[in-house]
Amino acid sequence: MYLFHVLRSFLPLQNPIGFGAADFIEFLLALLLVVLAIARPWVEPAAQKLARRPAWCMLFLFGLVVVLRLGLLPMHPVPTPYGSDDFSYVLLSDTLNHFRLANATHPMHRFFETMFVLHQPTYASIYALGQGAALAFGQLIFGIPWAGVLISMALIAPLCYWTLRGWTSPGWALVGGLLAVCQFGPLNIWMNCYWGGAVTAIAGCLTFGALGRMRERVVARDAVVLGAGMGLQLLCRPYESLFLDASVVLFFLPELRRRANWAHLARATAPALAVLLPAAGLVLLHNRAVTGSWTTLPYALSQAQYGVPQTFTFQKIAVPTAKLTPAQELYFEGQAAVHGPVDTVGTYLDRLGSRAGFARFFFAAPLFLALPFFLPLVREYRYAWLAMSCALFALGANFYAYFFPHYMGALTCVFVLMAILGLQRLGAARWLLVLTGAQFLFWYGVQAQTDDAIIRAMVRYEAPDAVNYGDPDGRIGFNRRLAESPGGQLVFVRYFSTHGYKEWIHNAADIDKAKVVWALDLGNAENDKLKSYYPDRKVWLMEPDAIPPRLSPYPSTSPLWPFEEVH
Repeated sequence: MYLFHVLRSFLPLQNPIGFGAADFIEFLLALLLVVLAIARPWVEPAAQKLARRPAWCMLFLFGLVVVLRLGLLPMHPVPTPYGSDDFSYVLLSDTLNHFRLANATHPMHRFFETMFVLHQPTYASIYALGQGAALAFGQLIFGIPWAGVLISMALIAPLCYWTLRGWTSPGWALVGGLLAVCQFGPLNIWMNCYWGGAVTAIAGCLTFGALGRMRERVVARDAVVLGAGMGLQLLCRPYESLFLDASVVLFFLPELRRRANWAHLARATAPALAVLLPAAGLVLLHNRAVTGSWTTLPYALSQAQYGVPQTFTFQKIAVPTAKLTPAQELYFEGQAAVHGPVDTVGTYLDRLGSRAGFARFFFAAPLFLALPFFLPLVREYRYAWLAMSCALFALGANFYAYFFPHYMGALTCVFVLMAILGLQRLGAARWLLVLTGAQFLFWYGVQAQTDDAIIRAMVRYEAPDAVNYGDPDGRIGFNRRLAESPGGQLVFVRYFSTHGYKEWIHNAADIDKAKVVWALDLGNAENDKLKSYYPDRKVWLMEPDAIPPRLSPYPSTSPLWPFEEVH
């Protein structure tokens, strides 16, 4: 508890040794500088040697992320799927693990209606295959989808290093990989949910890393990697893949202006297309399996049926054609309100400006001081092209009313590269790197220790990290209780009128064979039909909007039916 009183000085309060918050920060930074000064004669030569060994360097960075995140498991266990996006991606993972792209419509599907899941003409997630495939790999090999999250996130840092090797020296590339560990490693929200941006970040690393090497000469190997990156982005983010494709075209634009280079570039196009076209074919096949149409994305069919996700801001609001549950109606009305009227130039620019704060997701605070030193480099086309790529993504993503960092995920390595290029021109680079490392080590230390009081007191000041902690809705406890109950379980979920955007309806790809089936409470008469369909299952009533949420045996009579308040 003494350590807790010391750390509480950040609140700020006086601690037992007389340090205030500023004293404590200054002391920690000074201690770190002393440690680095003592270790520098041994650390720098070892780091330079490691940086010149790509395979070992990448393995080190990959293992570092894995070890750091596994080290947090005592206080931050494997994340529990929490919301609609998580549940939809886990369904996609489970579907792929059954070696199919879609599932047959369940005869009682009206009980299983939930956000971002289709039930007609098939039962399937609305999302593209990329992230789901990563989860499916983790589920297939290790038994849990989150293993796929961990592996894909651990690949970002070594692939950032590999990308930067095509743009800068090995030593600076290693620094970039370490920055990626700090920014996109164990504390990042992508690591601690199921709908993050790791796979699209990997796609960006492959694309920009290949292009960095193709500045000097175009070879088939790099063209194959380029096609793999573009194909993976298509499988993850079909809309944002348009911006990545446009960025690739802009990269080769100076070469395209010289007719003498056309034949050389054409020879590189064939290997890239050999990898990209199968990915495009898989997208079409997925469309056909889920929606019945080669050209209709599951995402688009959900928009037509349920009105969510909403349209682009230059389009009219999508009007649902299916009958919505009260929870679905809430989502639709919320997204329609955020969409608002069709865009004007003014509303488009206002929304663009409001998203500037998301840059903090990609840059540690000290690195903002390095970015201005990148700007003089844009006088050279290859660096101007990096800036144009960022502009393409930012302007294109701004046509959607919502924004999440994974929309820009393909630029992850570009942001790391810009920071490194700025640091190279900055004499105080070492100090900024020390501050960045100190910030990460401090917050990792806070999250790694086992004092619950410290974590609860401190994490409110942490940004923009998001490590899963605690069980505020009781989901872990409820899931454990259901898993430990003998036989099959049927859980009716009853929402109150106070219900918000926390989704509870989620099911496996094969609903009938799952141990737990989650169903929407449709009232006694209708519920009896589902109980008859599952005569051997124990029946429960889940009331997530109760305070606290409660799970109880299903009552013989149920006068309350959905969205009615309990007093």
